[in-house]
Amino acid sequence: MRAAITVTLVPETRAGPFVFSAGLADAFARAAGLGFDAVEIFPASAEETPADEIERLSAAHGLRIAAFGTGAGWVRHGLRLTDPDPVARRRAVEFIGRILALGARFGAPAIIGSMQGRADPRVAPDAALGWLAEGLAELGDRAQAAGVPLLLEPLNRYETNLCNSLGAAAALLERAGSPALRLLADLFHMNIEETDPAAALRAVGPRLGHVHFADSNRRAPGFGHTDFRPIIAALRELGYAGYLSAEVLAWPDPEAAARQVITRFRALTAP
Repeated sequence: MRAAITVTLVPETRAGPFVFSAGLADAFARAAGLGFDAVEIFPASAEETPADEIERLSAAHGLRIAAFGTGAGWVRHGLRLTDPDPVARRRAVEFIGRILALGARFGAPAIIGSMQGRADPRVAPDAALGWLAEGLAELGDRAQAAGVPLLLEPLNRYETNLCNSLGAAAALLERAGSPALRLLADLFHMNIEETDPAAALRAVGPRLGHVHFADSNRRAPGFGHTDFRPIIAALRELGYAGYLSAEVLAWPDPEAAARQVITRFRALTAP
């Protein structure tokens, strides 16, 4: 397993679960200095992302790109794959598709979290899930062609009324059908929705593509009450070799949060 840490390029999200927010150069330098393997980037859009700078910083610091988030499509533009308006759904697919293409340049997946949206009260939940499956199928085919996974992140019940558990999300991926679709297991959301997070991970097995490494209160691991030992044991049993990516609050400050993340990562994954 490898360690990654988040950086947001969207000013509106600086109070959210992103450790670094002072720019790419700052994030890469800090992450490399602390011994992380990669950064996970939350961009405003594909067009606004300085891909050449990322490439240069990645090479200079020896860091990979773990993933690119797509949530700015919702935060800034209100785009979601379950919008009742087919024109808005098409805009959401294209926004994600452009970030997916950006990620492919770095061999990195794109994440669909908040852009899955919520089922509109005026729409039957089955219809919303059908639209979500359609969007995932198309984007999954694009990801397959680009040679990268596409990650679906189940969110807790306070953020969506669609896919709240790994099992529900896995069923949706089966419905969508694309072999490029994978699950993102966010340990903060799982603390709310899964009775046994370790068992939930084992149940989805090969579908697992990425892990958000966060404690029960969305702070760095060790600053909450999650017991990570059975979770790490389950990941080892699955042969998971991907990232534990810290999508956590910059509490009490970015440097302290990052140091806590890498300290707990090393302690939990030591042979």
